[in-house]
Amino acid sequence: MTLSHNVHPLKPADLAQTAESLGQRFAAAADQDEDRFVAENFKALKEAGLVQAGVPRELGGGGATVAELAEMLRVLAHHCGSTALAFSMHTHQVAIPAWRFTHQKVAAVEPLLKRVANERIILLSSGGSDWIAGSGKAEKVEGGYRITARKIFTSAAPVGDLLMTSAVDQERNEVLHFGVPMNSPNVKVLDTWRTLGMRGTGSHDVMIDGHVVPDAAIAVKRKAGEWHPLFQIIGTIAFPLVYSVYLGVAESARDIAVGLAKKRRPDGHVLALVGQMDTALRAAQLARRSMLEVVARNAPSAETINDVMIGRQLVGQNAIRAVELAMEAAGGAGFYRAHGLERRFRDIQAARYHPLQSGPQAEYAGAMALGLPTDKIF
Repeated sequence: MTLSHNVHPLKPADLAQTAESLGQRFAAAADQDEDRFVAENFKALKEAGLVQAGVPRELGGGGATVAELAEMLRVLAHHCGSTALAFSMHTHQVAIPAWRFTHQKVAAVEPLLKRVANERIILLSSGGSDWIAGSGKAEKVEGGYRITARKIFTSAAPVGDLLMTSAVDQERNEVLHFGVPMNSPNVKVLDTWRTLGMRGTGSHDVMIDGHVVPDAAIAVKRKAGEWHPLFQIIGTIAFPLVYSVYLGVAESARDIAVGLAKKRRPDGHVLALVGQMDTALRAAQLARRSMLEVVARNAPSAETINDVMIGRQLVGQNAIRAVELAMEAAGGAGFYRAHGLERRFRDIQAARYHPLQSGPQAEYAGAMALGLPTDKIF
């Protein structure tokens, strides 16, 4: 279904302002029934034109850059981390084909991008299931592949239209990439998302049981278990967007903590806590800036993966530390849900779990420094 044409894509300059306006609306409900998916917020994101913001203008979208999309997500995260994180998964699934269209002139991504622009479909990422090794089984049948898989961490699953995913052809040791319509009778969302933080992302498991993907719908085939140029694009572009969310969560925690600390006696201990908090937050901000500078090179490679993943670690570690210090600086008041600080403390913990986690990231950086192969480190 094509939506009304009287809703025009936002200009990039309007993204952050619109995100702030929407975020203020989202904040009011953020602490209510946290296990419930933020479905109403996604409706508002569609109505505001943010869903197609990253689609190139010549294809009907807003033409926003990765840096502009990152700022949009950071601002949304100030108000509702769950909305921002779930939306970052759609946003990077748009930004990646948009980058390929703009910088590599890949015409094959046009139909998908036009659907996002014209129909405002929501793209899902099965990210946690579909890193370098791939997951699930792709069995060759006449005219295509029968897919059997359970995809975890599928954020925004309740409202998704198309799952961008993959499965392993075990006979050929290949990972196949494709999209699966969420309205397929062979696709089911499993109600599994009960978590410490980011409770409203709706990141349920998705079961694919026998859906057949036509041969023509296989976008990429790659060798299983090692880096591929496509994943260098994905890794370089996606993680500055995702970690902009965690930066926004940490910044909002800092602001809450400062407000609460001002009500306490400003002794040396409180001053030191606030100073350490701002120092950690500044480190996260600088690291996120460095990630966006890597994206701006427009040359994804093994080297850009190293740079982005170092940035991912620094943003994550310092954002987590800043929120921990925010809890201390706020004193006992921070323990009350009414202030919103404890929710941000829980939400920020999710920064630990995206690739590359600390062990593989350090190994990758070490191999890069010593001139050793990185193609199988993930």
